[in-house]
Amino acid sequence: MKNKVLATLLFSLLVVPLVQSADHAPRLVVGITVDQLRTDYLVALQNLFGEKGFKRLMAQGVVCENLVYDYPNVDKASATATLYTGTMPFFHGIPSERFFNTAFQREELILNDPSKIGNYTQETFSPERIRTSTISDEVKIVSGGLGRVYAVAPDAQQSIISAGHAGNCAFWINDRNGKWATTTYYRDVPAYVEQFNYVRSLSVRVDTLAWTPVYTPDLYTAIPYLTNDFSFKHTFSHDNRDRFTQFKTTALVNQEVTDVAVEFLDKGLLGRRGVLDMLNVGYTAGVYLDKTVQEYGLELQDTYVRLDRDIARLLDAIDKQVGLDHTVVFLASTGYFKGEAKESPIYNIPSGEFYPRRAVALLNVYLMAIYGQGDWVTGYQNRQIFLNRKLIKERDLDADEMRNKAASFLIQMAGVQDVYTSQRLLLSHGTDRLAAMRNGYCPKLSGDLVLDLCPGWEVVYEDNNDTREYVRINAIPAPCFILAPDVKPVHITTPVRATAIAPTVSRLLRIRSPNGSSESPLSEIQY
Repeated sequence: MKNKVLATLLFSLLVVPLVQSADHAPRLVVGITVDQLRTDYLVALQNLFGEKGFKRLMAQGVVCENLVYDYPNVDKASATATLYTGTMPFFHGIPSERFFNTAFQREELILNDPSKIGNYTQETFSPERIRTSTISDEVKIVSGGLGRVYAVAPDAQQSIISAGHAGNCAFWINDRNGKWATTTYYRDVPAYVEQFNYVRSLSVRVDTLAWTPVYTPDLYTAIPYLTNDFSFKHTFSHDNRDRFTQFKTTALVNQEVTDVAVEFLDKGLLGRRGVLDMLNVGYTAGVYLDKTVQEYGLELQDTYVRLDRDIARLLDAIDKQVGLDHTVVFLASTGYFKGEAKESPIYNIPSGEFYPRRAVALLNVYLMAIYGQGDWVTGYQNRQIFLNRKLIKERDLDADEMRNKAASFLIQMAGVQDVYTSQRLLLSHGTDRLAAMRNGYCPKLSGDLVLDLCPGWEVVYEDNNDTREYVRINAIPAPCFILAPDVKPVHITTPVRATAIAPTVSRLLRIRSPNGSSESPLSEIQY
């Protein structure tokens, strides 16, 4: 009898902690990426925020002031992929939003996949170019496929990357018709999301919407540039063919995203089915019309105020439907900001203009003088130059020798700080700058030559209505927040590598990290 009692007692001591552990295991993970969100603007505007948005994350969660992406030319696609895979473009395969298709000698969106069909869109996308697993994939795997993984964002690629390979579905707003679109790569299209396209479609509402500031202009004093002392009102006329594209650069688009995200929580029963589910949400904190903060500083500040309210609404919905004590939430910036204008000539800041089309033409003439007639240069994309590898092979030439000669020629051009050949990036180890350039290089998609341009210069794209890209290499203070059960609030002021977010979140979820993630979880987190 005593042996039975003792055995029962020992069994209870072993089992109870396991039961408690399972009861406290997260039921839902919510990943939020905010394009171009800045820590300094958050701090400067916090007096205009409510208590349940950013302030709740600051008070109750892990706060990282300075999220660092260790590669140049970060954009929305590459940053989202880095956050969700826990590794660099060199491994995850998404170096930028666009790539140069050498077969057709043209630029394409990185996730373009002609083998797929779009729903409510003519765009053809899939996540198949992502070369490693993502947090979303691991959530799906750990549940044996039973967990639901959805994503919603204004942009197609932001949404698809966060949904991953194994996600149920990813939704975005179609630039042409304002519908919530997806791709046939994903097979689970909930009826309650499709209802938005019939009941609340932007295509029938957008011309009735107007963006006006929440507060009077005198309260928007956070951005240190001269701003208008009068209010603004932006509308989206039915006659404007770009109305949906323009709408997606406003603060109002975040409200549309939140509406769908809340619907997933309500109708999709996420976090309430006995398995781990995941919801991925993409927001924007960029400048209106992709212009500059000097032009639209008032609008940008209003974007932050409205974003705070959308995050508060999302967190309230999570708390109501699942409970924040059963949810892991991470919110991260994409770590770049493209809203700075070039300085006026009156300040005498060294500057200039770099014309890729002219650079390519001159390089081709130079190479013809050495190697004979031929189209030796096939294209330029994202500060990369692509040589004609097929012609080089046909002429039985040394490709590395040609790259080195091309680099020696290009570095003499005004505005070019350095030139990296593919061989130099793949085989060499050297300075931090070289390591960063290698991190952002993708051998299967990137060019033969990568240009490092001088700060203060502008890249002028003559074949795209003289579109200009201003070169700045400033480190942008990018925030990240993590809110999880039993995790004590902590404020981290030292730089945090973006590749540490995926393994940290994975540890909080008690699942394995994505297969390309070699970073350790954040050591500052205390339980």
